[in-house]
Amino acid sequence: MHTIITPIMTGFCLGASAIIAVGAQNLFILRQGLKREHVLPIILLCASVDAVFITASVHGVGKIVAAMPFFTDILTYAGAAFLIWQGLSALRHMTTSSSVTLEDQPPQSLRKVIAMTCGFTLLNPHLYLDTVLLMGSVSLTQPEGSRSWFGLGAVLASFVWFPLLGYGARVLRPFFSNPLSWRILDGVTAAIMLTLAGTLLYHAGLAG
Repeated sequence: MHTIITPIMTGFCLGASAIIAVGAQNLFILRQGLKREHVLPIILLCASVDAVFITASVHGVGKIVAAMPFFTDILTYAGAAFLIWQGLSALRHMTTSSSVTLEDQPPQSLRKVIAMTCGFTLLNPHLYLDTVLLMGSVSLTQPEGSRSWFGLGAVLASFVWFPLLGYGARVLRPFFSNPLSWRILDGVTAAIMLTLAGTLLYHAGLAG
């Protein structure tokens, strides 16, 4: 039993460290959780994507991705463009919406929300760098018979974190009844997304 628990916990801790961070995807899930809008499809999609990529990395796909640097470059520039667009949208929303409350947030269709979730998830180069390459590399340090358990632990981290973030956001709803809170969130969102985009482009330039 100990031989199973150890790789599961190792995978869980590594997976948690990779996804529990203030990033574009988590901010998007937080916003949707505050609005209580399409939360379940979002968290299922995010966790499922992580599960697919983690499982693939544990079984050696990370080596294939590492051998295709151009693939990472394409994702880096596409992800930076997406983050810039989302950051400018948040900045525009912050400067033009001075009296928006939680109840005034415009509803979005499930199709649009799913498309945005895919963008924040699949256009994030860190999904491939952390989830595929990092997980794949660390999994090689595990005994061969324990790698699947290691991958399971990492997958469990995603299925624990995303529901906590999406449904736990309702605890903050009283705070976001104040219009100023939404302007602050938009400002933080814009700053983080534009900073992430700049970081991606900076490192792409160094790599080039």
